[in-house]
Amino acid sequence: MKFRSSAWFGGDGQAPFSHRAWFKSQGFAEDTFDHDRPIVGICNSWSELNNCNSHFRELAEAVKRGVWEAGGIPAEFPTISLGEPFIKPTTMLYRNLMSMDVEEMIVAHPIDSVVLLCGCDKTTPAQVMGAVSADLPAIMLTGGPMLRGQWRGNQVASGTDVWKYWDQCRLGQLSKAAFSEIEGCMARSNGHCMTMGTASTMTSLVEAMGLTLPHCAAIPAVDSRRMAIAQQTGRRAVELAKEGLRPSRLLTQQALENAITVNHAIGGSTNAVIHLLAIAGRLGLPIGLDDIDRLSRTTPMIANIMPSGKFLMEDFYYAGGVPAVMHEIRDLLHLEARTVNGRTVGQNLEEIETYNRDVIRPTDNPVCPEGGTIVLRGNLCPNGAILKQSAASQKLLCHRGPAIVFDSREDMLDRIHQPDFEVQADSVLVLRNVGPVGGPGMPEWGHMPIPQKLLEQGVHDIVRISDARMSGTSFGTNVLHLSPEAAVGGPLGLVQPGDIIHLDAAHRRLTLEVSDEELTRRREAWVAPSIDAPRGYLRLYLQHVLQADKGCDFDFLRGSSPERCDLSAKYATMS
Repeated sequence: MKFRSSAWFGGDGQAPFSHRAWFKSQGFAEDTFDHDRPIVGICNSWSELNNCNSHFRELAEAVKRGVWEAGGIPAEFPTISLGEPFIKPTTMLYRNLMSMDVEEMIVAHPIDSVVLLCGCDKTTPAQVMGAVSADLPAIMLTGGPMLRGQWRGNQVASGTDVWKYWDQCRLGQLSKAAFSEIEGCMARSNGHCMTMGTASTMTSLVEAMGLTLPHCAAIPAVDSRRMAIAQQTGRRAVELAKEGLRPSRLLTQQALENAITVNHAIGGSTNAVIHLLAIAGRLGLPIGLDDIDRLSRTTPMIANIMPSGKFLMEDFYYAGGVPAVMHEIRDLLHLEARTVNGRTVGQNLEEIETYNRDVIRPTDNPVCPEGGTIVLRGNLCPNGAILKQSAASQKLLCHRGPAIVFDSREDMLDRIHQPDFEVQADSVLVLRNVGPVGGPGMPEWGHMPIPQKLLEQGVHDIVRISDARMSGTSFGTNVLHLSPEAAVGGPLGLVQPGDIIHLDAAHRRLTLEVSDEELTRRREAWVAPSIDAPRGYLRLYLQHVLQADKGCDFDFLRGSSPERCDLSAKYATMS
């Protein structure tokens, strides 16, 4: 068959002569192009500034083994890599930029299929978004979670336990020396967070939607089976090039609904909602927040993984991983959906077992009877808000209390731990101007710390509301992603101190108990915050980013354009 890369390398003209000569400068043998062999791109998000993905050079070598074995030619190339701990104010600011990088590198180069190496929070959705827009045959290889942390005989969970131990430090219950000791015990191997944070959630969801080989998501990063599945992924990438199986044929409405359902079943990160909506927007699929909530109502949460449960991703893998969860909820899935290995979801789930019923429960004994994440509506969030009910305090899921308002994160940090800070256990903390535009980038600031005064009284949770996000490893009664955000005129910007806010999770309501007439008066007096972006990517971002209910993608990136790959191949013959 004739591959796309033959537009660069096939024939006797001047252009293919030059292309082959430059490729051979890397030491490829004379007969490399004598046979019709596909070129498999390996899109590598390795970086020493991204610890989650720092082992990807070795993974790429394993992928190459598989490509060579199957008769292909591997070609590794880098893209932006987004390391969650280090990039400020937030990696979310750069997710769309990375997706553009991935799309453009796939489209511009002489490759016939691509293996996407991802792991850290935003690298996975960014690569999916870029691959969907390029629509070249693609398969994902996730990097795997790190081993569980261990400290003095106790497991330590990345992210989730940081807040717990830090609160103990603040109360004098844990010495600074012990806290420092935990620092060296928490992240003890390569890989991304071993809780069901955003990284583990998104790698699980790309498996659920059929873009990885089965069992890929949960294999620990340092397990030898991670290298084995990398090799198998390389083999499959060659077959994909020959079959021409593009993401647009796999990522259907059914596939994304499967991913949403699995997200509810595993108690996945609230961030997954934004990323799934962005992916749907790239595909032109009519998936919105109402679909997220509809599937939440019918899906029990059965994965007992922190922060909503008590186990970690290593345990999850040993219990059967994503296939076991999907097998348990198979009656809720579209079993006829196709996957990247050429089989349907139903075929992949044949003979799957669950090996630990404490980690992955049956549907008649769930961790939570509904999905982990729900969608709220009301006059505070006309376009929706998100609450992770599985990680919230049950007693706070129906709550009325007076608002304490912070206009920025700096304002919140300056005031919240002051001895004279006026706060009660029934107060509702409101943080605004930290959304997609206001942040900018919608940082993970929604998990506000418990005020020192309340912590000393034994209060460990309080209702917190913001137009920001929170880490997938976070817990507590945090209402997030209020849309539209305050910085663009959303109702959150109209809240005044002392206003009564009513949260009613059972009825999916979030209400500011202020009359419509008063809100109209406040809206007329509202002044938009000044956000300075004189140049560069931030200026582009602020001009084109959509709100949380649309996935925070850029308006000009929604919808597919598969002809771009064909056009670049046409240009190759004209060089």
